[in-house]
Amino acid sequence: MKQRRIVFVVFEGFQPLDLFGPHEVFQHAHRLTGGYSCRITAPLPGPVRSGSGVPVHAPYGVADLDPAGIDTLVVAGGDGVDRARHDPALTRWIATAGATARRVTAVCSGVFLLAAAGLLHGRRVTTHWAREEQLVREHPELVVDCDPIFLRDGRVWTSAGVTAGMDLALALVENDVGHKVAHAVAQEMVLFLRRPGSQSQFSVALWSAQPASDPVRAVVTAIHRGPGARHGIDDLAAHAGLSPRHLQRRFTAELGIPPATYVEGVRIEAAKRALAESSHPVKTIARRYGFGTAETLRRAFHRHLSVAPSDYRDRFRSTEEYR
Repeated sequence: MKQRRIVFVVFEGFQPLDLFGPHEVFQHAHRLTGGYSCRITAPLPGPVRSGSGVPVHAPYGVADLDPAGIDTLVVAGGDGVDRARHDPALTRWIATAGATARRVTAVCSGVFLLAAAGLLHGRRVTTHWAREEQLVREHPELVVDCDPIFLRDGRVWTSAGVTAGMDLALALVENDVGHKVAHAVAQEMVLFLRRPGSQSQFSVALWSAQPASDPVRAVVTAIHRGPGARHGIDDLAAHAGLSPRHLQRRFTAELGIPPATYVEGVRIEAAKRALAESSHPVKTIARRYGFGTAETLRRAFHRHLSVAPSDYRDRFRSTEEYR
């Protein structure tokens, strides 16, 4: 098969995982298909110091690498982006390369470089949640949504930070060569879950406090293992080996929210993934993930997300192209 040319852009102070994670995804996909050729470029060729101090050798400077013929441009993020986006030679090269590339992508705050290059006007984009206010303030021409871990708007793909770049790269591979190869890459890289772009940066698993004791940890594990199972307070207390009243107090003290609130949050996330990744009817998803009826699921979505499940599916289906 014809090789797709993937070019990664880095700069002094880039986030190393924004490069290494997606680069490894494409390299693993190349070993399976022979379909990718990866190159790294920077403002100047040679060693480039990452934000964590790890140096990376960039074989090409932007003056040395022909911007024509690039299939996918991947721009890393990192604290150094605030200086890099004021480098006229770098932004000019990104603008030229991005104008003809089949796909233009940014990991984390790399979106600021794409914006500085004039490639994002009117696009719907995401970035790391900590950069949302800055992006909205400095680029009012963009539609900024920092809930999803990655977004596609036409040929422009953007993602949240660090590990979200791997989810983005897996989605790009799936877009190129199909689900089986992307799944095989995820398995080979021992990624626990290939997350859809619609998964929130503010998920329960990421943002809730972590259990401090084995009984509460057992309850949390049971909830995540089977979101649609019976998770009344008596059922959860049986997992913990505690009385219902004791579990209620202990769970709330350790995680900051009561068990019922945590269960609903996990069920909503599971339903969101199912809506984005499957074509199952809403009523089937509602039953599978513990809501019982489509109406109960609809009320929960309106309460937490201010959107109906069907509208959520239309907006966040992983194969959807936003125009």
